[in-house]
Amino acid sequence: MKKIVELSFTPDEYLNLPDDPLSDSSEKDLLPRALLACGQESNDAIHAIILKKSIDARRKNKIAIKFSVQLTDTPIVDPIKFANAPLYDNKRPVVIGFGPAGMFAALTLARNGLRPIIVERGCRIEERVRHVDDFLNGLSLKCHSNIQFGEGGAGTFSDGKLYSGISDPRKADVINSLVEFGAPSEIRYVSYPHVGTDRLRDVVINIRKKIEEYGGEFLFERTVTDFAIEKGRISGIYHTHSEKSDDRCFLEANDVILCIGHSARDTFRVLKRLNINLSPKPFSIGLRIEHKQKWINQSQYDRMYAHPSLPPANYKLVAKTSSGRSLYTFCMCPGGYVIPAASSNESVVTNGMSNFLRDAENANSAVLVGVSPDDFSCADVLAGVDMQESLEKRAFVLGGRNGFAPCQRVEDFILNRPSSNKGEVTPSYRPGVCYTNIREILPEYMSNTMSEGIQLMSRKIECFSHPDSILTGIETRSSSPVRITRNEMLVSPSADGLFPCGEGAGYSGGIMSSAIDGIKCAEMVCFRAGLTEINQLD
Repeated sequence: MKKIVELSFTPDEYLNLPDDPLSDSSEKDLLPRALLACGQESNDAIHAIILKKSIDARRKNKIAIKFSVQLTDTPIVDPIKFANAPLYDNKRPVVIGFGPAGMFAALTLARNGLRPIIVERGCRIEERVRHVDDFLNGLSLKCHSNIQFGEGGAGTFSDGKLYSGISDPRKADVINSLVEFGAPSEIRYVSYPHVGTDRLRDVVINIRKKIEEYGGEFLFERTVTDFAIEKGRISGIYHTHSEKSDDRCFLEANDVILCIGHSARDTFRVLKRLNINLSPKPFSIGLRIEHKQKWINQSQYDRMYAHPSLPPANYKLVAKTSSGRSLYTFCMCPGGYVIPAASSNESVVTNGMSNFLRDAENANSAVLVGVSPDDFSCADVLAGVDMQESLEKRAFVLGGRNGFAPCQRVEDFILNRPSSNKGEVTPSYRPGVCYTNIREILPEYMSNTMSEGIQLMSRKIECFSHPDSILTGIETRSSSPVRITRNEMLVSPSADGLFPCGEGAGYSGGIMSSAIDGIKCAEMVCFRAGLTEINQLD
């Protein structure tokens, strides 16, 4: 038997449903209602699998919590386990970077017996969290261990959002693997799945331990400084300790998956020096906007805004302005925080994060303006990188040269006047903010697009242009300004065996698409190693 049933509950009805004793989250037991909808009586041999959960808030006076539930007489079992592939006798593949792309590339290689060596410039997550906490509390930045760099990559400190518009069968492999390693099982079916920064840290550790169990090896706090290329083919990499430069080591490798992330600017410059094929690509720049989460809930849920059955509300907005440029929201964090994401000294960069419960006072998201190579000041392939760095340094100066971020009330930003203090919204950015006029560091077209776009967005969410909403900047790391070219075999045309991968290479955006790209590159390495069947799940 296999039947799909659609169920719909009011928030009050949902609140009164019994909890599912088998769930590791706060989900309800939907089996009795699903059976009733099919006209069947209770049956212990029937099992319910939730395929999708969503909130329908289109009619504010009739909000519904909806489910698609599959009834089956096949017991719910763990993912199928595969045997390990024979050990690979060639030079071991190297994965550079252990963000989402690197994690899933390394995990795929390890599950297929290839015993990868992972080179990560940052620290293990346990040390990395301590370094980030120190920076939030006003201590100095560690340039190799921060919100951008370290085990888990930048995604570890950005909520662990998994929703993506891409359609790829590997998507289910990523979700099931994350659940296997400790993510909440609800990410399999909720409309906007997220792991939460707090829970994602344990997931990352568990993935590392599994890779080590399969014979993988980690080199933490090692920065790749050069590549050995002989007759158009990669033959190895050079790496040094991330805080020292006197212990240069060489690592032989025929296959290198390059998962460096969008902030590895030193590596971009090395690749340029080696004449590895690069091209500039569009990216985005903007600010973080904060509102009280209560305001967003009221806008989305109306009189039901405080109902305990409804999650903190989110949004996704786009506004086309009179100039023809668009403003869009990105990485929306319900009940979250604006965080410092700089990876070099004398720079200020913002990002957003939420914990799993999303229970902080403010909501935040990036408000971004697209930037194309036509907006750069010169034709250099790294001109976008130079633009990012310039704006980050100007933000550092405008913030007071002490690591504080420049901050402004939305009303003041629209009227082009400096702010002197906050209103109803308290900025969440740590170590602190400096009230000022952020327009001073932005190109005029960007300021004008943001001002007009924020006002247009308030037609959809009334509070969006609330005078006391807070803008904090600057947000420059939403995506890479560079693409590291690769061919249909996912290999650099400049160096056979070098696989540009993930967000830093310009082929993904976000955790899910980066993880999938990591799997695809690892599959190609497995194919070149002679494996014909690829193991994904344990």
